[in-house]
Amino acid sequence: MERTWRWFGKKDKITLAMLKQIGVEGIVTALHDVPLGEVWTREKIRDLREYIESYGMRWSVVESLPVVETIKYGGPDRDEQIEVYKESMRNLAAEGIHTICYNFMPVLDWARTDLAHENPNGASNLYFNYAEFAYFDIYILKREGAREEWAQFKFPLSTTHHPSPITQERNVLAEADELAKTMTPEKDHQLVENIVIKTQGFVSGNFSEDDAAPVQKFREFLDLYKGIDKAQLRENMKYFLEAIMPVCDECDMDMCVHPDDPPIEILGLPRIVRTQEDIQWFLDAVPNVHNGLTFCAGSLSAGAYNNVVEMARKFADRTHFVHLRSCHIFPNGDFTEASHLGGRADLIELTRIFEKEEQTRQSSQSQTTKRPVTQTTRLPMRVDHGMTFTDEPGGIFDESSHGHNAGYTLLGRMFAMAQVQGIIATVDRELGIEYKQPGFFG
Repeated sequence: MERTWRWFGKKDKITLAMLKQIGVEGIVTALHDVPLGEVWTREKIRDLREYIESYGMRWSVVESLPVVETIKYGGPDRDEQIEVYKESMRNLAAEGIHTICYNFMPVLDWARTDLAHENPNGASNLYFNYAEFAYFDIYILKREGAREEWAQFKFPLSTTHHPSPITQERNVLAEADELAKTMTPEKDHQLVENIVIKTQGFVSGNFSEDDAAPVQKFREFLDLYKGIDKAQLRENMKYFLEAIMPVCDECDMDMCVHPDDPPIEILGLPRIVRTQEDIQWFLDAVPNVHNGLTFCAGSLSAGAYNNVVEMARKFADRTHFVHLRSCHIFPNGDFTEASHLGGRADLIELTRIFEKEEQTRQSSQSQTTKRPVTQTTRLPMRVDHGMTFTDEPGGIFDESSHGHNAGYTLLGRMFAMAQVQGIIATVDRELGIEYKQPGFFG
């Protein structure tokens, strides 16, 4: 697989020179300075592409060209915004960029309650606590019907083929009510920062660090989805995909949707890319090879009902982009990011599956394509959500002094990349594939 890295543009403190040194081949990025709903111009795309190429790497994947809310809920300007999207797609393809990772999650791009949950080794990871999220929903957001929904909440169980690790009965509503007795305005503010701002503000999303009233803004976005259930959101996704597929065919553009993160229904919002059945639905609904999946092992492994390895085997041929990370689910259902060698995702077996898929693509090079064969047959992969290392302030392992977005540390992702490169090298030897680390002699 092509080793890629999510990079946040020229203002990112993690520089391209640094990434070249650690073996990164491709960059995953976006035009983060373009406001939502505006066209990405060829000039802006070319400027960033040439900057990346000047460091000997290529712009492999766009993550993300955002799908604005009006497309998701079917607003009156949906068609107008789809035309804007199509123009940006054509401009990307004209500059040689042919893979777009996007999501169809209403309002929130991803959600965690704690961005620095301590691990046994002293480092920290992203963490999702159901009681804290329920508290946010009921006591801070004050969403209508939230208390009743959490009173009925049941943890989704797995199939008999993949037993759930959730072994403790749990009353999440009672825990949220108990938590309310000890919360303070400062703790409330931190929870809003973690759920709404720090996980959303850097991904060209609906929220930013400058928002004066993020909770009220959040409520207004939720209101847009009143009356939108799972069936309707599915139809809206199908409408969007059918509208852009002619451009995908014209420009040889691969669209790969990111699974819902976490893969649960939250905040009364429908979620439609959570399970194997969900993925099969949207692939069948628009059966074009350009309509594909970002296989995010981390998002999928956060759902106890998902057999991640089985899903990888089933959807490998429709996967255009891979996120290699893994989650650990605690006995009470809360989850955290795991080591890239641990957790529920089994990245070693996933690497075997996707390296074999890459071999299959390389043996079918006669396909008609506007791209060089070396690009169509390589499957971009990036590590994701690395640990945050800490020691004395300003020390070499003090990630807080380096500056990073939530989940996107330098040292944590370097550590993860080293683990995954070791997995890939080992699997390649098993499969008889030559592995070569860029930047080294032999």
